[in-house]
Amino acid sequence: MKHWHETREVLDFLARVRGEGKRAALATVVRVRGSAYRHEGAKLAVADDGTTAGNVSGGCLEQDVREVALQVIRSGKPELRNYCSSADEIEAWDLGVGCEGQVDVFVEPAEARPRERALLDERRSFAVCTVMPGRGEKGEGRRLIVTPSGTEGTLGVPGLDGAATALARGLLDGEESGLRETPERAVFIDVFQPPPQLVLLGAGEDARPLARFAADVGFRVVVVDRRPAYLTAERFPAAALLLESDGAGLTAALPLDAACCAVVMTHTFADDQAYLRALLTTPVSYIGMLGPRQRTERILRNLGAEGPANEGLIYGPVGLDIGTDGAEQVALAVIAEVLAIRSGRRARSLRERAVPIHAPAD
Repeated sequence: MKHWHETREVLDFLARVRGEGKRAALATVVRVRGSAYRHEGAKLAVADDGTTAGNVSGGCLEQDVREVALQVIRSGKPELRNYCSSADEIEAWDLGVGCEGQVDVFVEPAEARPRERALLDERRSFAVCTVMPGRGEKGEGRRLIVTPSGTEGTLGVPGLDGAATALARGLLDGEESGLRETPERAVFIDVFQPPPQLVLLGAGEDARPLARFAADVGFRVVVVDRRPAYLTAERFPAAALLLESDGAGLTAALPLDAACCAVVMTHTFADDQAYLRALLTTPVSYIGMLGPRQRTERILRNLGAEGPANEGLIYGPVGLDIGTDGAEQVALAVIAEVLAIRSGRRARSLRERAVPIHAPAD
């Protein structure tokens, strides 16, 4: 989820430093084997004055990658570096790679990328294909942008654009970037999916830390309230959208799809009921209800009298049972529950997990 937001920050950095006349390089994680802090697509941009944006590890690879990037800036030649933690878990942790993990980082001279930055503002899925240079090749920095409806650019290798486009289209339904082999060359396909929305119905004080935490972990945050005085950028600086709407007008004012999650938290029974009534007519995948269980059950009984409701989507009281006290801790419990539901994980201590922490959901 953070891939979208972090790439936007990295591209803004590249646009700024190149606009100032500085040279720059971009380091991208192109392959991960085993366990690692960051996945394919993580980026670190480095300017010729040593300033940086982004990261490619838990923090311990950054210094070495920064030095490689400065070499690439001076030479103009890309480099592919492999970081291997071996089987020593303590050494792996100290490296910031992960237990028994290997990470390949591709470092290339970088220009501003206005087209890719514009696509990040359009909120539609796309992929960027980059050809890995062969041994001794300088690399031309060519990229192929693939959207569901077309392509832009070229990789400059005969026959490679078509193969890369087919591979990229096959990845656009997911969020997984990766290095792919073709008969012509190896191609890194960087996949971008718009971040899911977390819709907060209610703009009270306890919604503020929840909006902040949700944005920090990668959600596009929308705050809805029927009271315009509560909907200010000063109160919700991390929100992508502040929407004045009551429950009756919600679905007309805000498109909601299966990638959306919602938390109802107005502290007013009638408003909570109206918002929940609207949400139950949409394909949202998660509905959290703030407040006591008996209150949520009463709302559901009232709505049940109007027609069948999919109660399996409703989590009330909202959040994981971690013993919360105060709005910030409640927000943490809510975000943790939403992330667990989205990833298909059972929320429990990692020490109880018998398989590697980055293995598929159990």
